[in-house]
Amino acid sequence: MSRPDPAGTELFDRQAVLEGERILLRPYRPEDYEALYAVASDPLIWEVHPAHDRWQEPVFRAFMADAVEQGGTLVAMDRASGDIVGSSRFQGLDAARSQVEIGWTFLARKCWGGAYNREMKRLMLAQAFTGVQRVVFHIGADNIRSRKACEAIGGRLTDETDVVERGGAMVLHVIYEVTRDSFASGPLA
Repeated sequence: MSRPDPAGTELFDRQAVLEGERILLRPYRPEDYEALYAVASDPLIWEVHPAHDRWQEPVFRAFMADAVEQGGTLVAMDRASGDIVGSSRFQGLDAARSQVEIGWTFLARKCWGGAYNREMKRLMLAQAFTGVQRVVFHIGADNIRSRKACEAIGGRLTDETDVVERGGAMVLHVIYEVTRDSFASGPLA
């Protein structure tokens, strides 16, 4: 469902409940923290990520504090078991550019292999395109795992980049996009 923002631009609900065959996405609640951290505490999830120390509890706590402050965070639940298996966010909603960013995604290793991530992103993209024309993904340039996953869902590498400070070092991020039109005819349609 979309709703008008104060400027009259149609936006989408970043806190919707989204249901697929494997995944249920719902808004993050504070009582989800322990189960979500149990997933995120696996160092292998973060090994190629620019924030490779996010498995450490103080780092993850700061990550989730930012998630709560920014809003748009969804918890991923395995529909078969009911277990929390990860999370993702809608962030940086820009009504003037008709775009939003999807990111900060992580999944339990038992969900790796593409099917869960593809379904999660299909659900999130479909929700985003009820209100915006473009979705962007900021991915660490060296994070080959996430880059391949983004390409598998139809993400197109743009010529845009971003540099983010991470632990005192500047980390280059590349930007992928999926547009409403490319989504309608792409691999997740």
